[in-house]
Amino acid sequence: MTTPAPKVCAVCGRSITWRKKWEKDWEQVRYCSERCRRRKDAGREDGLERRILEMLATRARGATMCPSEVARAEGGEDWRERMEPVREAARRLVARGEVEILQGGRVVDPSTARGPIRLRRRGPQ
Repeated sequence: MTTPAPKVCAVCGRSITWRKKWEKDWEQVRYCSERCRRRKDAGREDGLERRILEMLATRARGATMCPSEVARAEGGEDWRERMEPVREAARRLVARGEVEILQGGRVVDPSTARGPIRLRRRGPQ
């Protein structure tokens, strides 16, 4: 059997790499870890996805924004606690082809990006 293409976790948006133990039920695999399986309702935080798209829509084509802007708009004084959910929402948008994640001005793989990132609408710049 050839190795199937990676999938994207429904909660965190990271890549799920095929494993031999999933050979028989690869089609049903939706989460990258037990932690994400327990948080499966967090993947439905489409309010954050909507907010990211709305905020990017107000900017010039090709302009970027920091995820902390969304976290601050959503979380008030507790915005730091909202950072990971915002990054998860951004990774889900990348998986759907709506947003790009950049570091140092270059598009990066959202599953491996560590540290500060920027978000940009996908498409012709």
